Amino acid sequence: MAESGTHSESLDKIRDESNSEASERLDHRLLGPVIFWLAVATSLVHLYFNTLSTLSELWTSALHVGLFGLICTLTTPMVKTASPGAQRWVLGVDVVLGLLALGCAFYLMLFEDALYQRGYTFNTPDWIVSILAVVLVLEFARRTVGWFIPVLCVIALTYVAWWGQYVDGIFNFPGLSWETVLYRAYIGGQGMLGSIARISWTYVFMFILFGAFLVKSGAGEFIIELARCAAGRFVGGPGLVAVFASGLMGSVSGSSVANTVSTGVITIPLMRKSGFPARFAAGVEAAASTGGQLMPPVMGAGAFIMASYTQVSYVTIIGVATLPALLYFLSVAMFVRVEAKRSNAVSLNEEATPKLAEVLKGGWHFLLPLVVLVAALIYGYTPTYAAGIAIASVIVASWLSGNPMGLRDILDALAMGARNIVTTAILLITVGLIVMVVSTTGIGNTFSIMITNWAGGSLLVTIVLVALASLILGMGLPVTAAYIVLATLSAPAIYQLIAHGQLVDLIMSGNLPEQAKAIFMLATPDKVGLLNGPVDHATAVAMLAAVPDTFSNQLLEQALSPATLSMALVAAHMIIFWLSQDSNVTPPVCLTAFAAAAIAGTPQMRTGFTAWKLAKGLYIVPLLFAYSPLITGDIPEMLRVFFFALFGIYAIVAGLEGYLEHPLNPLFRLLSLAVGLLMLWPHGQVLFDSAGLVLFILLFLWSSRQGRQSPTVGGAAA
Repeated sequence: MAESGTHSESLDKIRDESNSEASERLDHRLLGPVIFWLAVATSLVHLYFNTLSTLSELWTSALHVGLFGLICTLTTPMVKTASPGAQRWVLGVDVVLGLLALGCAFYLMLFEDALYQRGYTFNTPDWIVSILAVVLVLEFARRTVGWFIPVLCVIALTYVAWWGQYVDGIFNFPGLSWETVLYRAYIGGQGMLGSIARISWTYVFMFILFGAFLVKSGAGEFIIELARCAAGRFVGGPGLVAVFASGLMGSVSGSSVANTVSTGVITIPLMRKSGFPARFAAGVEAAASTGGQLMPPVMGAGAFIMASYTQVSYVTIIGVATLPALLYFLSVAMFVRVEAKRSNAVSLNEEATPKLAEVLKGGWHFLLPLVVLVAALIYGYTPTYAAGIAIASVIVASWLSGNPMGLRDILDALAMGARNIVTTAILLITVGLIVMVVSTTGIGNTFSIMITNWAGGSLLVTIVLVALASLILGMGLPVTAAYIVLATLSAPAIYQLIAHGQLVDLIMSGNLPEQAKAIFMLATPDKVGLLNGPVDHATAVAMLAAVPDTFSNQLLEQALSPATLSMALVAAHMIIFWLSQDSNVTPPVCLTAFAAAAIAGTPQMRTGFTAWKLAKGLYIVPLLFAYSPLITGDIPEMLRVFFFALFGIYAIVAGLEGYLEHPLNPLFRLLSLAVGLLMLWPHGQVLFDSAGLVLFILLFLWSSRQGRQSPTVGGAAA
């Protein structure tokens, strides 16, 4: 467990550097135990909420806000100060604010019937409590994630109640009374207590708590050792260990920064020792850890929010997310292999690489909770109930090891889980206000129409616009919030374009269902005969454009099956979800890269650009979601796209790096890029894919032969 201690020390160091006074509170002789037992109680209460509770969702969401508001005020001071007297004064104010947050929840619970009877007509206490609840949540958000989200919420709320009526054009909104806005924001169970809050206290809390129990049981060390077994002996083994360890850790924690600091303290020094440049080592860890939120079964908070938005089961979402996640991690591994050949990085020696049998013998029980979790989901249990069973299985599995979890370990895991979710819980609760504004004003549909008009009906241009929006939002919003905002605003536009693309394919092939042809008989009766046989793309697009917008949704429902439409919606959300991750590795705000740079001792911005280069899969794979059946197809189609995309991305990596098995001159770099595009281009022709694969294999064999004949000297700069 020595390495687990190192991980904990790294987390503490980062926490201490960001807020030393918060650390002092956690370690305080009197306040520390209070925070500890409050966190334990909060976890137990939430376990009750998700298993045995019969409380209404409104009460549960209100208590969720109150409890985490209290923990937030106790762990994150309102202001930083070095004066002991001022610290006591700040603590007193923080305690009062935390108790007020809890008091707002009790007010709603005690007077719920009277509140609903009054409705939008407030008395004085209603005004005080609703305003106080909103102000407190905005203050909690400021403490945890900065000013951007609170300012965005204030702009959104005032738009609804005040200045929206003065905006000309499509964004004009006549306005609602402040009573209506505050009622929907808090008392009415929308906004702060709406669907996003429910996701927070159900899926997100349970799986973060599950990850806390796994980490406390010692699974983190086992995951790293397992990755060393799997990849340690290959070329660039230490770099591959970082990639696969982050993938395995991410499947549990779903947090990119947590992945970086937990695995990076081992993998980054290991990579540097084997010969990788320091900045590249940090970039690999950051890029690989970013994939933690892409890897099932947890996928951070995004998978649960996606399930709620699309009404597609969580099991289906993690099922279709598996191949793309593997594609991302393998793309990072390709950069590692190329750099290993260029830098002459060595693999782990036989003594340093643990034996698989020994690792499994000492830690096979850590796999049981994951097996239990997946089995419970497949069997039909809800994700929250499955997570509860998996948490219990962690404790039971630990009893099969030499370090069984005792009562103190269980309490520590409960406290760790509650403290780990504070930022995420406050974030989701606050973003609920923005979602409420979007749904109230209909600005989401307006924004989607605007994007569609800007893009001129082009799916590619729409994706580029969303990618730019995600980058801008990511400078001020964490990835979860960026995904929620973008999904609310732009998912309908992307969904419509993907579905219309599938409809065009049906028209081109002549396979349009008869009930859908009836709509064309009304819109273009002179061209109905073309629907019976193959037509070119331009003709199909022209025929579809002739259908009035009022019949658009009906046409989609008649032409495409409900399952096809559902998966098109999942593809739209998956595109946004992947693009929202780029703020982790894209300067100027790339927290994952900054955390890796702190471990490697490299410049933050330069490390950020290196991580951004290595995370190119974040931009390539979403294009496959849009233009190929990687998500929307059947299993053979998905596997075919995955297979050729794997080699296509490798060719792209070689072209970008100018190195395969030996240095490539500009002509062969262009050839490698062209071959990669041939395998990635959405032509749907296996013959072209196969031709690209053959050309890449020939290029690889030739480069390998050249590399053996003239060994290169590594020249990558740290």
